[in-house]
Amino acid sequence: MSTNTLSLENRTASGKHVAKLRTEGFVPSVVYGGHIDPISTQSPIVETTKVVRSAGKHSPIDITIDGKKKLAIIKSIDIDPVKHHIRHIAFHTIKQNEVVTTQVPITLVGAGESEAEKAGLVVLQAIEHIEIKAKPGNLPEALELSIIDLKTDEDKLTLADITLPEGVEFAELEQDTTLVVANVYEPGALQAANDAAGGDAEDASDVSADNGSDTPQDTQAEEKKPGGKSQDEPKQSNVDANK
Repeated sequence: MSTNTLSLENRTASGKHVAKLRTEGFVPSVVYGGHIDPISTQSPIVETTKVVRSAGKHSPIDITIDGKKKLAIIKSIDIDPVKHHIRHIAFHTIKQNEVVTTQVPITLVGAGESEAEKAGLVVLQAIEHIEIKAKPGNLPEALELSIIDLKTDEDKLTLADITLPEGVEFAELEQDTTLVVANVYEPGALQAANDAAGGDAEDASDVSADNGSDTPQDTQAEEKKPGGKSQDEPKQSNVDANK
């Protein structure tokens, strides 16, 4: 079962009145799913922020509305671009025995321990997230991939090198498992690539800082395909979460 819990209250404020709700320390939200109309809700900003940081968009949350418990997953989050406060959340209820399709981060483990890094080479992560399918109780917080066996700049790691937990599979049954997750580079070659790209290519420190992050994005961003590109909201198998 989920270790993330959040109590929601029914919300009557709407339109211009929602701004006042935020100043009073509450996050407006809406709950979708099932055969009922969307429910307007709200919750304290402190508790809500903690749950969002813990669950992200890939872990189930036990929500309570009027004493009724439901299992849900975050569908989308609206973040203030200046203050970085949560402005709105959309939850989607799911069932414990229902297979959920969602996006989880890929975490590289063993940093600094590979022969490649000890030889002065640089390991860069190419894919940071991937879509998977699993029942809520089997959803992992992240997929781990060890880089310890990397030795030369000809080595790489692909999706095929990831060991999926029991009950978990890639969202696309025909997922190309040859997609490269991590590459090894000579520092000089990496710098040359940066120079050729006019400084647009990421260096090792940038990638290291981004790895494992699961920062919520604005709900207005367009959904993107899996395979290393971020996606704003999780999809539900057997549940139309995108309506």
